[in-house]
Amino acid sequence: MFSKAVFTNVLAVVAMITIASAIPTSNVFGNRAVSATPNVEVCTGNIGTGCVNIPVGSDACINFTGGLSFLDKESSAVVVPGGFVCSFFADAGCLAPQGGMGQVVLQGGSWSFLMPVPGTAGNVNFNDQASSFSCSPV
Repeated sequence: MFSKAVFTNVLAVVAMITIASAIPTSNVFGNRAVSATPNVEVCTGNIGTGCVNIPVGSDACINFTGGLSFLDKESSAVVVPGGFVCSFFADAGCLAPQGGMGQVVLQGGSWSFLMPVPGTAGNVNFNDQASSFSCSPV
């Protein structure tokens, strides 16, 4: 039979396991959360204005539809995580119209679409143009 002390210790271990499994996959580092999943921050204004963090998987196409439809043809700035390159497309489905003006390719950092950004056909003004994006590790 279990003694009260053994039973109390078993409950303490179960509680610790339960608490540990409830801890999110991100760790707090200072005042910023560090997540195991990289996020792209997409904003309808400057960085910090009308922004949403979108988790990205390698080579997955993210369309600005459903809950992200407020970003469709309304994006003005993005923050690409370090170590990633993201292509933003003028059309849904990660497609660009012919001629190369409908796709920009951005590496890690903060980017304003109000200024010319690197496109597949040279630098382009991409403000209010994006409908989808895809990212890959560099």
